[in-house]
Amino acid sequence: MPTFLIERNITGVSDLGQDQLRDIATKSNAVVADLAVPYTWIRSYVAGDKIYCVHETDDVESIREHARCGGFPADLVVEVASVIGPETANT
Repeated sequence: MPTFLIERNITGVSDLGQDQLRDIATKSNAVVADLAVPYTWIRSYVAGDKIYCVHETDDVESIREHARCGGFPADLVVEVASVIGPETANT
């Protein structure tokens, strides 16, 4: 299944507390459960005024539907072409 990176611009998101982040995660999980397609939320990173998310699904439209139903933005959605890390240098 393809992996996508999603950039969500949310002013002040780094200032949210654990309860507010939990609410966002709960909403995201509920939307994923209701989607009629295979969909996995892998992880998200809060940094500055953005949330960067890693999701797996079949197409960009599923990402956009998740965002629409969840009420959060998907300002940039890109499919991951390759994954590299320190171990890549040894292959």
